[in-house]
Amino acid sequence: MLTVRMNDVAASALEASGTGAVIPPAELPPMLREILREGVVRRGEVLLFAGYSGWADEPPGRFPDLTGWECFVSSLHLDDAVPVKVRSSPDGEPVISEEDQALMLRYGLGFALEVVRLVNELDKPVAVRCIIGTNTTNGTFRFHRARPGESWLIADLDSYSHEWPVQKLIVVDSGPASLGGIPW
Repeated sequence: MLTVRMNDVAASALEASGTGAVIPPAELPPMLREILREGVVRRGEVLLFAGYSGWADEPPGRFPDLTGWECFVSSLHLDDAVPVKVRSSPDGEPVISEEDQALMLRYGLGFALEVVRLVNELDKPVAVRCIIGTNTTNGTFRFHRARPGESWLIADLDSYSHEWPVQKLIVVDSGPASLGGIPW
């Protein structure tokens, strides 16, 4: 089962962009295509990008659970890969426009669907969650294996839109509904 959820501010940003929600794989920027080309691997009970496997400590490292470890290890900044303009505020804080935040969401969603495809092509596919987040200072992508009782997110995605900076979130889940609901 594939499920795509987003908070209201992400949905509004995508709607305001007036374009499709997903960037096709062939149109992903070189950095993201290279990560996909290298693939996703399983290392024991965890998933990670194949190109990232050399630097990561043994899980769970300094994290309380495997999900936290995976989210740290699999994290990448979309603003480093996607063609967006990052300006600076007078105090040196990065500033990313609403349009560019929506663009990062679109690229992140296309990338997430490809990560799900790669996980499903593993010898023993597992349930996976991809998280795309943008705000006025950056955009991130991370993924983790779905495990009952562990989650990187709280269930109410709209609660993130009350933080500062406001978080636009898209969550892509792939796996059996029998995992016990959302968040896993």
